[in-house]
Amino acid sequence: MRVHLGCDHAGLDLKEHLTTWLTEHGYEPVDHGPFRYDALDDYPVFCLRAAEGVARDRAAGLDSLGVVIGGSGNGEQIAANKVKGVRAALAWSEETARLARQHNDANVVSVGGRMHSLEEMTRFVEVFLTEPFSGDERHVRRIGQLTSYEQTGELPPLPASAIDA
Repeated sequence: MRVHLGCDHAGLDLKEHLTTWLTEHGYEPVDHGPFRYDALDDYPVFCLRAAEGVARDRAAGLDSLGVVIGGSGNGEQIAANKVKGVRAALAWSEETARLARQHNDANVVSVGGRMHSLEEMTRFVEVFLTEPFSGDERHVRRIGQLTSYEQTGELPPLPASAIDA
């Protein structure tokens, strides 16, 4: 599986660690930068490229996921979610990483390099990469609603239970 990586200065050490870890575990890392420390770099530059790599691979039928890393992971997740076809989730525990894949079929995980230890973050990424999407009907339906909105800009209809009588 190909894994696209992007970060900012706060995630540089983790990205370098993950590149080695991924290779050792049989993944194909694709590093979208940065490649040197710059305290003033801008995470969108690198995270958008990582997310685009995932979207492009998946559109071509390739098995691909992504990891974006920053100080908190919030901005990186927001950036990745701007790319059509990407569902990025912020993971702050093994459970949130697992649920991102099981319930949301997320294809990019965002982690906060200043929020957790190197071991914890590596574990979050490992869980994310190895957990399959459940395929449960309710999750497929919800993802379909998001995909439809992304493509058309039309809101899904309100359920009858939400309409005042």
